Amino acid sequence: MLTVPPGKHALVTGGLGTIGQAIVEALAGAGVRVTVLDRPGSEPLAGHGFLGADLNDLAGIEDGVGHFVTENPVDILINNAAWIINQPHETFSIAEYEDQIRINSSACFILSRVCTPHMKAQGWGRIVNLTSITMNGQWDGYVPYVASKAALHGLTKGLARELGPHGITVNAIAPGAVLSGTENRVYGDRLQEYNDFILTHQSVKKRIEAVDIAALGLFLCTDGARLISGQDIGVDGGW
Repeated sequence: MLTVPPGKHALVTGGLGTIGQAIVEALAGAGVRVTVLDRPGSEPLAGHGFLGADLNDLAGIEDGVGHFVTENPVDILINNAAWIINQPHETFSIAEYEDQIRINSSACFILSRVCTPHMKAQGWGRIVNLTSITMNGQWDGYVPYVASKAALHGLTKGLARELGPHGITVNAIAPGAVLSGTENRVYGDRLQEYNDFILTHQSVKKRIEAVDIAALGLFLCTDGARLISGQDIGVDGGW
């Protein structure tokens, strides 16, 4: 039976979103204590810790999360939070581009840096980053988002190399088109067209759900995945 060692504490960013909640529930079901990091003022998930933080404020999260982990060491870091806008690349402002880079990639670097000292000290740790199917180059209107997720892919590779000697694995999951509130926000005026596009391209003709992502996330945190590191694994229905 694959298990997460007892007594572990996970920090899940964007834990109030569709995928985030599924990951929180999967980890908690395996006996992991979970703290959700999400926007300040958000409604916490019952039964779990909550940390409000603005991932667009890199100095703020380095200070705030740094203080938090001093009292609450993190063994498992799930970098799930992301900001996504769909529009032609020439219509993005510089600020909109930089916001997505900071939230989707740079914040993951900062969080990894503040969480890993404890992982190194105990010789065990797990970092799981959420990248994206959009890196396959078959999606229009996501240039800043794709750039940010490609940076996160590179961060995964680099951290895996540096942290491996300390017993810390670093992997990424590249979700396909997951049924979520985000697609309703982005494609609200053309949901049927979007759904048809997804099922036409997937080999498996079923929509991906958040639990499919969470199942892999949980596995990567078990000792059964102790020699898997530096990977970016797609859960995309065979795109």
